[in-house]
Amino acid sequence: MPAKRILPYVILGIISEHGQLTGKDITKEFTTDIGEFWKSSHSQIYPELRRMTADQWLKIIPDPDNDKEIHYQLTKAGRRTLNEWLETPNESLPVSKDLFSLKMFFIQDKDDPRMTALIDTQMQLVKKNLAHLNERQQLLFSSEAAINQNYGHYLILQRAIARQEAQLTWLKGLIPVK
Repeated sequence: MPAKRILPYVILGIISEHGQLTGKDITKEFTTDIGEFWKSSHSQIYPELRRMTADQWLKIIPDPDNDKEIHYQLTKAGRRTLNEWLETPNESLPVSKDLFSLKMFFIQDKDDPRMTALIDTQMQLVKKNLAHLNERQQLLFSSEAAINQNYGHYLILQRAIARQEAQLTWLKGLIPVK
């Protein structure tokens, strides 16, 4: 059974936050905050924008200064679709595509020399990501007012930081004492 498409709801949420955006602007959103936990490329986004326009979830607003650039805005049907999705409880846990875990899963011998390199590399990646997340927290949520304005985003960032800290602790425990 094919997986349910989530990207349309992500796009609806992004546009809802900003009022109207170009496809380029939407794609850029996946390189910043939402990109911390959800990835998508322009090759996925633009076909979805066409489908969503055909489904009348979005309307196209031409740019008066640039006839090649169009802006997308939510329609009433799009806003209703987004609200219904936000109100629907999740029915399953997220599927993780974690290459480190997948590679570790297939290592049979506890003394396999590849394991140390995998763990060391993963620790460096986690440390780098944790530093990035902490910088984002300082930049975006340095005041109580900023937290209250985007509370859901704040909570997700806190969760991401906690996960990275827990993973780092777990990875450090894997390194054998010699």
